[in-house]
This record gives sequence, structure tokens and C-alpha cells, in this order.
Amino acid sequence: MRRPYVLLSAAVSLDGCLDDATEKRLVLSTDEDFDRVDEVRASVDAILVGANTVRVDNPRLLIRDEKRRQARRDRDRSPDPIKVTLSRSGNLDPHARFFTRGEGEKLVYTPDATRFSGRLSGLATVVEASGLDEMLADLAARGVGRLMVEGGGEVHTRFLTAGLVDELQIVFAPFFVGDPAAPRLVGPGSFPQSPENPMLLAETRQLGDVVLLRYLAGRAAWDFARLREAAELAENCPPSPTFRVGAIITDAENRVLATGYSGETDPHDHAEEAALAKLAPGDPRLAGATLYSSLEPCSARGSRPLSCTGHILRAGIGRVVFAWREPAVFVDGQGAEQLRAAGREVVELPELAPLVRRANTHLPEA
Repeated sequence: MRRPYVLLSAAVSLDGCLDDATEKRLVLSTDEDFDRVDEVRASVDAILVGANTVRVDNPRLLIRDEKRRQARRDRDRSPDPIKVTLSRSGNLDPHARFFTRGEGEKLVYTPDATRFSGRLSGLATVVEASGLDEMLADLAARGVGRLMVEGGGEVHTRFLTAGLVDELQIVFAPFFVGDPAAPRLVGPGSFPQSPENPMLLAETRQLGDVVLLRYLAGRAAWDFARLREAAELAENCPPSPTFRVGAIITDAENRVLATGYSGETDPHDHAEEAALAKLAPGDPRLAGATLYSSLEPCSARGSRPLSCTGHILRAGIGRVVFAWREPAVFVDGQGAEQLRAAGREVVELPELAPLVRRANTHLPEA
């Protein structure tokens, strides 16, 4: 199923509570963390909350920083992400800030659209969907590539137990709530994340008195770990006046098929072609393979007739993950654009770009 990348975000007390049981909203974040969340919101295409969150918290779900809003406009995007909610009953107040604030589109998913009886006409698009898979497929068809899920506990539980969360960003506040009636991060359920199948810890960050833990699951965890390995492979490259790059090719089950690095057997070798040279043309495993390259695959080169992008397309690899966009040191790189135009899935993880720059400090743009 084609679906958006799902990022689940929450702030909790040390005993896992999203709030206390009083009418006054419990503040769990610092100013630094509120700004971080605003930055994350600015990076996504849509934000989802449950209907109960709309009713109880009456959130706006907007980007606060005007510079971030303008940056989205400059990329021909709405200044606010699409707002999404789920409702079985249709019991939603049309005057809620979810519907009345912001410039982005509003979507309501429900198993029975007739329950809404036009109450949200002109305020939101009501879409009939029987479950999360159908909803996510519809969001993908609408161009949503990154979905941020912000609660509440029932929604968190549904996404996590279904194995539909790629990234979990959780902030811990330095106190306990201690109230058994307080809403929790998740409820009971059968979770695919377990001691035998844990999430990958990708980041820890102190934000005043709170701490952010960022975890990755499933393919997102594979991508982070394998790309980090590819970046480390670049340290094997011999001294060179050009880029030092590492590459790894894995099959559909994340098993390594081949590795390579720049200059591995010849000074003109690029990492991607060095790895592909170790596999037979037409290897059936390449159809479901992912190629991890620490640097964006080149789209033009002077040393050999075929670029790395050309090698990838000729091999039939459908998915490419890289960390650092090729800086315009030698050519104006268009590898990601060419791969996407050819129908390949391209994932960029710029958070790992500092590892790649470290191997390329001999270049002026590194």
C-alpha cells in the first residue's frame, strides 16, 4: 500500500500521561520544544488528531512562525498543513478551531459520511473510509507525503498497534501526574514494537527541562541504519580530489547484496557503480532492492559515459536513499530529480549529511 510517512508526536509526563484529569490543560513542553514542534509541523504535509482531541482540546494545528509559513508559500505550498481528523459519530462542532482557523485544507474521515448531514459543508471535505489503511491511501493520493499524528491516546494506539508509525517523537516532562484517570500516551494493545523488535533510537535532545527521544520503526529504521553504514564506508575511500562516497544495496528484506565506495578498484569508480558491479545484470533481487548512497547519485560525470543515476535506472532499482545533496562543486546535480521523474522512490535523510561532509572536508563546499 502506498501511504505517507507517519510521524507520531507527543509530550508526556514521566508516568506516560498526556494530560491530567482536571479541566485546565496541563503544560508538558517548554518554549524551546514548542518551537521545535512548530518546525516539525512546517515540514509535513498534514497533521492528524482524533475527534476527541478536537472536542476537548480545540486545537488550531497551525504553524506559528511567520518565516516558516512564508517558506512554505515560497515552495507553492499552503502556509498551514492539511488538517485531518477521524470521527465515527460525526459529533464535531463546526465552530471548532480545527475548522475555522488556518488556510490549509480540512479533511474528516469517517466510516459513514451520512452522519455528517452537511453540517460541515464548506468547512471540510468529508471522506468515507473504513479504516486507517484506506485513509492513508487516500491521503497519499492527495499528495500527502508526510503525516504528523498528534493524538490523542486512542489514535496513538490505533496507529502503533497497526504498525503504521515510521517515526515516534516523544518529549518527557520532568514530573509525574499520578492520576489513574489521566489520559495516557497509549492504551492496551498488541504492539509490533517489543523487546524482540525494538525501535531504533535516532536522536536525544535536551530542550530546557524536557527531553526529546526520537525513535524510528520498520523501514524508516532500516533506512537510517543502512545509510549511516554507507556514510561510514566512505572512510575507506583512498585520498581523492573528488567526493568520497559509500554505497550499500539491500534486498526487499534488508539483506545486504553488495557494498562499494569511491575509488574502490579504480580512481574513477563511483560508490554506486562499484556496488552494482558486484551484482549480475538482471539479478531478480534488484527489482525490490534499495540503494543507499551517502551522496546524491550523480546525474552527469566527465570520467565515464554513464552517470550513477543511469546505472541505477539500468539496473532496475526502484528505491534510493541518500543523505547529502550533491553540492555544485563539479556539476549541477539532478540525480534525485531524474530518479523521481523515472518513477523511482527517492528518500533524503539530511540529518546524516554531517557524516558525509566529514569524509569530504577536502572539498570547498563540504
